[in-house]
Amino acid sequence: MLTLKQIREDKDLSIKRLTTKGFDASATIDEIIALDDERKAIQAKVDADLAEMNNISRQIGVMFSQGKQLEANTLKQKTLDMKEATKGMQVRLSEVEQQLEQKIVLLPNFPSELVPEGKTPSDNVVVRQSGDIPNLDKATALPHWELAKKYDIIDFELGVKLTGAGFPVYKGQGAKLQRALISFFLDENTSAGYTEVMPPLMVNEASGFGTGQLPDKEGQMYHATIDNFYLIPTAEVPVTNIFRDVILNSKELPIKMTAYTPCFRREAGSYGKDVRGLNRLHQFDKVEIVQIAHPNESYKTLDGMVAHVENIVKKLGLPYRILRLCGGDMSFTSALTYDFEVYSAAQERWLEVSSVSNFEGFQANRLKLRFKEDGEKKTQLAHTLNGSSLALPRIVAALLENNQTEKGIRIPEVLQPYTGFEYIC
Repeated sequence: MLTLKQIREDKDLSIKRLTTKGFDASATIDEIIALDDERKAIQAKVDADLAEMNNISRQIGVMFSQGKQLEANTLKQKTLDMKEATKGMQVRLSEVEQQLEQKIVLLPNFPSELVPEGKTPSDNVVVRQSGDIPNLDKATALPHWELAKKYDIIDFELGVKLTGAGFPVYKGQGAKLQRALISFFLDENTSAGYTEVMPPLMVNEASGFGTGQLPDKEGQMYHATIDNFYLIPTAEVPVTNIFRDVILNSKELPIKMTAYTPCFRREAGSYGKDVRGLNRLHQFDKVEIVQIAHPNESYKTLDGMVAHVENIVKKLGLPYRILRLCGGDMSFTSALTYDFEVYSAAQERWLEVSSVSNFEGFQANRLKLRFKEDGEKKTQLAHTLNGSSLALPRIVAALLENNQTEKGIRIPEVLQPYTGFEYIC
């Protein structure tokens, strides 16, 4: 959530920055400023009246002690009238503050100055690309959904029977590969200084609001309505919310956490060839990294997180590219996002496997996540960052397709100690 200070410092600049995200904020910002002006006026009047009532109360005491009962009672009635009027103003003040927050949460985060202009994924900027594109025999190469059936490692039809489309069942070596990737990713993250946590898979409404999924993405989340819990779309939500309503000391920063969780997304409206097989699921496994950083260090932290994810992808031997997302392709909450894509040889297309983002103080303002410089009393908002390290489905898709051989599907060397086999066959 943006702060009033950010919005009011330069109204025109705020509108211009949000235009980069394709968001016309002019009317909303006008309403926010008008409500804030009303809030300030009411608060000033309430404060002045309370100060006057306190002064009158002191006068009443003096008048009673001097035997001026009539004058004292007249002033006493005045304070009663003022108190009643103040109650009405305080009710209105509460209403205005509520309306103000409802308007502010409609505004997405300001994009960083590094965000390129653009409206669609075609406007994203390729930062770098590495790895050789596999040269498969088009006559014999199979997409991963056919390989999954051939080697009996993923059963999409059984998932439909048990739950519905987008809930695959992993079997045999396919299940072992999933577990191997999860362990490998977690080991890479903990070796880099991230503390592993195992969070709940459902969160309350306050947690969804804290990281920006609510009210922006409620239509994409599975909702357990009786208890008003939401199945998590990413471990980012519970892990970041560990620090909701927390005041840290600057010496504690940065805080680095990693978590493996299943993730649940409704993906309403998704259809077509691009959602076949593992390309888009309603339930999938993902390992996440989260950092809480000092504002002065958050972009350096972001670069470090991107480098960390890049190193993992390199170890898997997958051709990849890193994109800096344009304004129109960014999330509601992000200030700057880098996407990782790996090349899927049989599908002959790039598949997104990770997003690494800096949210600056946007999530922290919702979370009331603050810190103090050592020895100081004043608090300020921390910066939050997160990234997929990594999401499994499209990694698995690329591994299966890119490494298919006559002998079977070759397992990358770094995964073999985890799988216990060199080939899926």
